[in-house]
Amino acid sequence: MSIERVQRKSGTVWRVRWRENGQPRSRVMGSKRDAELFEADITRRKRLGQLAQIDAGRQTVAEFAREWWRIHAEPNLAARTRETYAVVFDKHILPRVGGLALRDVTPAVVAGLSADMRAAGVGPAATRKALMVLQGIFSCAVNWGHVQSNPVVGVRKPSAKRQRAVTPPLPAVVERMRGELLAAGELRDATLLSVLAYAGLRPQEALGLPWSNVRGRTLPVDRAQSDGGLKDTKTGGTRSVRLLAPLVADLAAWRLASGPLIGEALVFPTRDGELWRDHDWANWRRRVFDPLAATVGVSGMRPYDLRHAFCSLLIGEGMSVVEVARQAGDAPTMTLATYAHVIADLDGAEPVSAEASIRATREAEVSGKCPRESDEKSAHPGNPGVLGMGDPGLEPGTSSLSGKNGRAPPAHASMRQHMQTPAYCDRRLIGHVRWRMLASARDGMLVCAECARSSLTLAPRPWSPVDDHRGRRRAGPRDRARSGRAGG
Repeated sequence: MSIERVQRKSGTVWRVRWRENGQPRSRVMGSKRDAELFEADITRRKRLGQLAQIDAGRQTVAEFAREWWRIHAEPNLAARTRETYAVVFDKHILPRVGGLALRDVTPAVVAGLSADMRAAGVGPAATRKALMVLQGIFSCAVNWGHVQSNPVVGVRKPSAKRQRAVTPPLPAVVERMRGELLAAGELRDATLLSVLAYAGLRPQEALGLPWSNVRGRTLPVDRAQSDGGLKDTKTGGTRSVRLLAPLVADLAAWRLASGPLIGEALVFPTRDGELWRDHDWANWRRRVFDPLAATVGVSGMRPYDLRHAFCSLLIGEGMSVVEVARQAGDAPTMTLATYAHVIADLDGAEPVSAEASIRATREAEVSGKCPRESDEKSAHPGNPGVLGMGDPGLEPGTSSLSGKNGRAPPAHASMRQHMQTPAYCDRRLIGHVRWRMLASARDGMLVCAECARSSLTLAPRPWSPVDDHRGRRRAGPRDRARSGRAGG
């Protein structure tokens, strides 16, 4: 190592010479004092084994970003996250600081980047996203020894607070949307809507849900859909969601209609039985969900917003913020910030069961679609329990044996009989359902005569003896004797 004086046309300079890994190195300083200080620094770095850091940070931000992408982003980030980061970097970071060397990017440069983006009309969310991407890049640069500190950490970023309060969809809105889907014969989509609204799953978590995770009282959530296949949940953990009774019945109906399962079957596969791709979800949202939301008067609502309905129902039960956050898969602080206005609105109110709220809404929705008890009594005074179908049977509100032999659908004259009679439903999967669901008889659901004749349900299949084994028993001699009839 040496210091030598060099005479140039512009004046005298001082050159410091040293060897690094057997290769000669040199650097020119403007004064002898600077050369002596640099020589002392090289000597210190040699003793500490940090001599290579002298040239660290000479790479430009654009050059290092390509290295960061290959080593860190591709192996560790999801495809959708990489796509977002690539757009943000190319649009906001590369044109402004891409040509600067890493060591030339200071906190002042980063603050200027943020101010320049705001002046160009970039929103707070996009500005914050760009700064977070740049901070992640420099975090790797620090860990890999290219720079000594991260210049983005100390720069103030735009607030991440929600700009407007969330408006949880009411059960009435959810049920109207669900009814429209059932009317169109889309039982899968109706059940997906129920899972999003009454279990609080994120859309990708619902699309990746297997039937093996659907249990009696809980719904474990441990995976999610991605364009490249199944992945971990957003938080990387597993949570267990409470299954509300109405949702249990909806899933049971969809399970019955899905047919035999093969392998690790998904609850909501595509029409081809495969895992959804990102374009499948985008098409479903554009063709099904957005028009449906507009039909019921909630234009602009996203499928993700349905999970707010589940959280608000839990808050209405008086559940703590910590428990709501656990079931939603969020941090308690985020849950409190998101639903603070909901908690304030329900402060001091009487707790209402989530299941009772959903059932009451479904009963109110169906009461306007099914025939009223008073109308049926006036229309059929001789047989108030049946809509003029067959002979009077033993049990009120059911058709007689001759009616069954004529392959007539089951009939119930009133909402009360709807709720009290498990009419020809599959008791093994559904049991005694205490609320009304709009679906077809072939899906093993309760269907009144009025709904069976209307366009609100799928067309029921012809009646068959198999249905007697799935629901009530056949009428026998004891039934005929009790009704005063002898013989067939």
